[in-house]
Amino acid sequence: MADLYTDVRYIKGIGEKKALAFNKLGVFTLYDLVSYFPRKYDDRTQYRPIAQVMDGESVCIRAVVADTPRLAHIRRGMDLVKLKAVDDSGVVDITYFNQSYVKDNLHRGESYVFFGRMEVKGAHRSMANPVCEPEGKENGVTGRIVPIYRMNAGLSQRVILQAVRQGLALCGEQLPDVLPESVRRRCELAPARYAYENVHFPADYGALELARRRLIFEELFVLACALGRMRGERVREGGIPVRQADLSEFWSTLPFSPTGAQRRAVEQAVGDLRGGGVMNRLVQGDVGSGKTLVAAALIWYVWKSGHASAFMAPTEILAEQHTHTLSEMLTPLGLRVGKLTGAMSAKEKREVKAALKAGALDLVVGTHALFSQDVEYANLALVVTDEQHRFGVGQRSALIGKGQKPHVLVMSATPIPRTLALIIYGDLDVSVIDELPPGRQRVDTFAVDESYRARLNGFIRKLCGEGRQVFVVCPMVEENDELPTPLKSAEEHAKELAAAFPGLRVACVHGRMKPKDKDAVMTAFLAHETDILVSTTVIEVGVDVPNAALMIVENAERFGLSQLHQLRGRVGRGQHKSWCILVSDADTEEVRARLSIMTKTNDGFKISEEDLRLRGPGDFFGARQHGLPAMHVADLGADAGTLQRAQQEATMLLREDPGLSREEHRLLRERVERLFSESADSFN
Repeated sequence: MADLYTDVRYIKGIGEKKALAFNKLGVFTLYDLVSYFPRKYDDRTQYRPIAQVMDGESVCIRAVVADTPRLAHIRRGMDLVKLKAVDDSGVVDITYFNQSYVKDNLHRGESYVFFGRMEVKGAHRSMANPVCEPEGKENGVTGRIVPIYRMNAGLSQRVILQAVRQGLALCGEQLPDVLPESVRRRCELAPARYAYENVHFPADYGALELARRRLIFEELFVLACALGRMRGERVREGGIPVRQADLSEFWSTLPFSPTGAQRRAVEQAVGDLRGGGVMNRLVQGDVGSGKTLVAAALIWYVWKSGHASAFMAPTEILAEQHTHTLSEMLTPLGLRVGKLTGAMSAKEKREVKAALKAGALDLVVGTHALFSQDVEYANLALVVTDEQHRFGVGQRSALIGKGQKPHVLVMSATPIPRTLALIIYGDLDVSVIDELPPGRQRVDTFAVDESYRARLNGFIRKLCGEGRQVFVVCPMVEENDELPTPLKSAEEHAKELAAAFPGLRVACVHGRMKPKDKDAVMTAFLAHETDILVSTTVIEVGVDVPNAALMIVENAERFGLSQLHQLRGRVGRGQHKSWCILVSDADTEEVRARLSIMTKTNDGFKISEEDLRLRGPGDFFGARQHGLPAMHVADLGADAGTLQRAQQEATMLLREDPGLSREEHRLLRERVERLFSESADSFN
């Protein structure tokens, strides 16, 4: 007797080979199989007479095969099967490419249903590779809404469809309804069995909508419960005690006045430090909003209680920059600041490690070297990670593990819409720095096409002649002839610019270079030994170059809005007027709308909301490990309303039963624990 956890290889028609193909899709058990939701649907409910189908339409036609299908060998690797099909209204020529078996499956004089895209040229009508089956076939794939699944080699849509059908027949009655009955009724959601059946084999669009609504809510509700439990456990943990200190003592040492948003973020974090639990706070702010000052204030605050801090940056050059900035602020106050990076000599590393072990440093700034196995901290109370989504969860955990449950501050210059932050940072407290320090330059942004190239080159000459520097970002490292559209590559474009500007110094940096080589190129640019730096997005989050006044992004349509905003943030960081030029020849309405947003606002949060709406959440973090378990059916961009309701319901439930220990919550607790075990590396 099969159950939910029966291996898919034991399903009729699967076997070892297809089971391996399913495994690559993350499908190992019957439960995985019925939870492998379609990525889209084909509407094959519409039947039309041949003569009424318009050019480019995809519909079903009922037609009789009018002649014996003919097989032709065009050349090696190319076979064609051709036939004519007719109904009362007209004739259609049907061609199958490299499907020679069709010749023996279709018979003259018999009626079939064909589904495909009609091409109309004058009076001639044709279809290429239509789906075909005998009229009235039971459990067929025409005349209904048909699910389309993500595939890989070794599987076809038909194989997946048949396997899912079998899976539901074998274990549909065993599907757990993890939603508490009170939640399901209050939110007017369908039962689990109905939802699974109709997400795969919808009776109509109304049934599909009910099924999807139930499954989307369930996925977000389970995630919200998981994150809520994480938060609850963290709040109950005892944190390292931090004594009260007078922040005005710190503020008075600054040569400028902090913004209200900076003060608010510091006060919120200090409340955590003094609250008795472990602080786990995100400081989220736009490029140049002054997050480093917030970190400095908290480093000072824990130092006043006799504790040390560690500050982790994603690159050597950023660690160098933060060491300089934090030393300027904190050394005059009496803090002992050190640096630990992989590029340091063995002797330098030994000295810093010895100082950390002895408690002779109050702050150490570094890269992943901070959590090397032989690094010991005497009194670590605060861990700060910059651009935290650039670190894997394992890396952050390794550093946090160096202390006795230290307080944690994570910083991100990638503005995240509130709807997405609710999930990604569901177990963190969030502070938003939503104002820029006075004097911060607005970067004027323009979207142009290739016809502006001569004027753009003239502008580069003018700015470099005035002593400024230029960033040029390309979507690729090197040229690729296989891509359908010509994309600028960093290496080739650097050569073109060097030829176009013989009097200027041009350098190139990209992600395939060794870290020390990248740092050398960036350091040279910072020292103004280079005029134009051509790069890939490796400089998206990077070194401060106050003298850089122009950012040019080639093939700008290839980048997400949040990414473009990050790139734009590389300029306008000094006293000079700065510009960002987005170059794109892509002439679609969607591209024009997206790039237009960049020209109208410099507000990273507005841009991130638009990016989420247009592209979904993937653009914010890319790799799965950076904060989000894979969503099977929910779309965090489109399902924001459902997300908020799921959050509210999860909060209410956890208030009544924080550990989900009641019997009526057993299935939900098991699902939450399963989510943790499957997605351990996805949670912050």
